[in-house]
Amino acid sequence: MRIGLISDTHSYLDPKLFGFLEECDEIWHAGDIGTLSLAQELAQFRPLKAVWGNIDGPEIRYEYPEIWEFECEGVKVLMIHIGGYPKRYAKGVRKMLQEKKPDLFICGHSHVLRAMPDDKLGLIHLNPGACGRQGFQHEK
Repeated sequence: MRIGLISDTHSYLDPKLFGFLEECDEIWHAGDIGTLSLAQELAQFRPLKAVWGNIDGPEIRYEYPEIWEFECEGVKVLMIHIGGYPKRYAKGVRKMLQEKKPDLFICGHSHVLRAMPDDKLGLIHLNPGACGRQGFQHEK
């Protein structure tokens, strides 16, 4: 399974993004989608798993969960928008990770691309960075 992992679109989809997502089986969005129409556009292109973020309004919060736990090819995944990262998790996140024991923890919010292990919790942490107009990484 090929996954297109994105976050923090903030109501903007770069047209080039669809070229990168062409070979993906699913799109996972780690929050701050922006508009329901953007989520619908992604979902029409490929199956979409998404969580809402702090800028997302009631339409998106009604349609998508705050936290999504699921399994993909034997990997236990937990996705939330505001999560922090190993050694600096957001309030309550470390406890949730200790209880839920995911293999893969995905979050957004920081606009900074991160991929790192958390050896203490036995998981991989991924943050795809910002996919919209805003972000701190040099390459999208």
